[in-house]
Amino acid sequence: MRDFFLYDPKLLLYGFLIIFFASYGQTFFISLFNIEIRNQYNLTDGQFGLVYAIATTLSSLLLVVFAKLIDHIDLRLYSFIVSAGIFLACLGMFFFIKNILFLFLIIFALRFFGQGAMSHAGETTMARYFGKNRGKAISIATLGGMSGVMFLPIIVINLMNTYTINQVWLMASITIVFFIPLLFITLNNQSSRHINFKKKIVSDPLNKKWRTRDVLKNTKFYTYLPLSITPSFISTGLMFHQIFIFNQKGWSMEMLGNGYLLVGLFSIIGLLIGGPIIDKFDTRKTVLTALFPLFVCVMILLFFDNYLFFIIYMIFYGLNFGITIPFIGALWAEIYGVESLGSVKALLHAGGVLASALSPLIFGYLIDWGFGIFTIVFISAFIILFSTLLPLYKNLP
Repeated sequence: MRDFFLYDPKLLLYGFLIIFFASYGQTFFISLFNIEIRNQYNLTDGQFGLVYAIATTLSSLLLVVFAKLIDHIDLRLYSFIVSAGIFLACLGMFFFIKNILFLFLIIFALRFFGQGAMSHAGETTMARYFGKNRGKAISIATLGGMSGVMFLPIIVINLMNTYTINQVWLMASITIVFFIPLLFITLNNQSSRHINFKKKIVSDPLNKKWRTRDVLKNTKFYTYLPLSITPSFISTGLMFHQIFIFNQKGWSMEMLGNGYLLVGLFSIIGLLIGGPIIDKFDTRKTVLTALFPLFVCVMILLFFDNYLFFIIYMIFYGLNFGITIPFIGALWAEIYGVESLGSVKALLHAGGVLASALSPLIFGYLIDWGFGIFTIVFISAFIILFSTLLPLYKNLP
């Protein structure tokens, strides 16, 4: 393990930081302002879900084209572009202009640069440059995202007791200004790193060039795609409407803030479990267990209300984050190699972003139409089982 950390510590720090700052475009962060945004624009749960879904869907479509640039341009330039994008998006939330088109554009930018491009950059870079240690590298980088989940909700909830949401978003944009110089420091030797990487993969037959249309014609892509995007669909839907769910269960907002500490802690535990397992065993087999924590979460929502099961819910919600991200991140490198990994993962991220666009919309209108937790949980459980059983049914190697 010591050799792993000494191999390229600056690149590990890059992965950690860029995925941490991607938090500003993640649903868990945006949903903290759900009530204020809906009040500002006079939107119902379903209407805000519709705006969120359209903006996120558009971002996923553009991500397919944009994200594969990471295979063709310098990582420093790519990272600067996406970091500048998230800075402008956060600054846009500071102005908070009461115009629905403005809200749409800002949500689009947050989702495109944050959840989409920045997360894609961190995960792809770890999978590409760390070879057989990619599982541990993805886990370390993902700790950045988990740190965001763990600390940002508490920070935001406390800041909102003193400051307006405009001021909170201004603070977020200022932190990006400090991040950008760190980005260039961590990537100062990127040219030599990439040259060495290209030399290593020349003789690897798996690392052939995959074009987007070739991947779309490949059966394995569709077999493992549902397993890869289901966590985005369900987790985003539950998180986006977490205030409704907490009210239904009788859980308070104070519990939510404290619960995110558990989510962050057990996400880290999940990462520590998942990373070494990925590097030791065939990911295409072990990944079939990845959705078990998420299944436990939806079962708790279905059957239990008391505080003890709230704690268990948040624990398994955290394990879900910690286990699925490195498992799924490493899976595609094992299937398609790392030469064209940016293009492959661009499709994957687009699918994940699209899934995360649909669930707030679907769950939001179910809520508007009077359906409760049971319907949402039933849909979620069915999707989890289908996604897990499909690779077994196809019986691919």
